[in-house]
Amino acid sequence: MPYALRYGSSRSFYYNPLPNGVKWLLIANTAVFMLQFFAGLLGIGGIFLEFALWPRAVVNIVGVWQLFTYMFLHGGFWHILFNMFALWMFGTDLEREWGTKRFLHFYFLCGVGAGICVVLASLMFGGMDVATIGASGAIFGLLLAFGVLYPDRIILFSFLFPI
Repeated sequence: MPYALRYGSSRSFYYNPLPNGVKWLLIANTAVFMLQFFAGLLGIGGIFLEFALWPRAVVNIVGVWQLFTYMFLHGGFWHILFNMFALWMFGTDLEREWGTKRFLHFYFLCGVGAGICVVLASLMFGGMDVATIGASGAIFGLLLAFGVLYPDRIILFSFLFPI
């Protein structure tokens, strides 16, 4: 048995605490949020409405790309903070387990799947002209995968209560 497997050490002296997929998703989401924030201060924040998920546009095929772009927009500081905290907290372990390519495929599959669910719910219950933004659908997919892969892991709810 190799030394690294026997004693749990890595082969390199450098340990990357933040895998590349999570790191670039954090950077991209934060950069888009900053652009969105400063565009709002300048009074040109409306340009980002084209990137939100509008069910009517997706159904009419003119806005299918919105199934990807809505995940990078956020409604405020707390919205992005909690989404990115959950991405870091749960996505790091998942990416280390699966690798970057598989992790990103799963992340975007969950995000697009959540967007499709929003469109279908809008078709069934109305609200075709209500925009959806945020990475919450992708984040909940990560939470589900984390719970399946690590069912015995203790998480501190509000940093106080173990669940």
